[in-house]
Amino acid sequence: MAAVAAGTDMFDEIVMAEERFHSEGYQEGYAEGSHAGVVEGRRYGSLHGAKIGSEVGYYLGFALTWQCLLQKCTDEKNSKKMRALDLLVGMIQKFPYEDPTYDKLQEDLEKIRGKFKQVDTKLVTARVLKPLQSRRLLTFLSMACDVLKSQF
Repeated sequence: MAAVAAGTDMFDEIVMAEERFHSEGYQEGYAEGSHAGVVEGRRYGSLHGAKIGSEVGYYLGFALTWQCLLQKCTDEKNSKKMRALDLLVGMIQKFPYEDPTYDKLQEDLEKIRGKFKQVDTKLVTARVLKPLQSRRLLTFLSMACDVLKSQF
């Protein structure tokens, strides 16, 4: 009877070995796949996060630069442009840079893009009508740097 029990256990081990190896292989593959997925997700997130950050930074630089250019002009036409620029800067400052889980991130980004296009369209005539002279350009650049330093 002991020989029969030992024989049954031996056959059970052989039959169950395939299932055990399958289970172990699945666990190892799942662990490696999870790790690879995390690495790929981090790389993808960093790449696209950098693109969005660069885009939003461009919009902010554009808006702050035009605010400096238009701050001395007080006519009605320029005050509308300044209000639009103020709205754009406000939207950018409220943008959640630190929270990648923010539900409306893409929605807010689309709103910023739309406002930028609106402001850019309003400012096209200003860019075409009066090119800056080199002396005014240097003054403006130093002024823009001071404004940017005070903002951040």
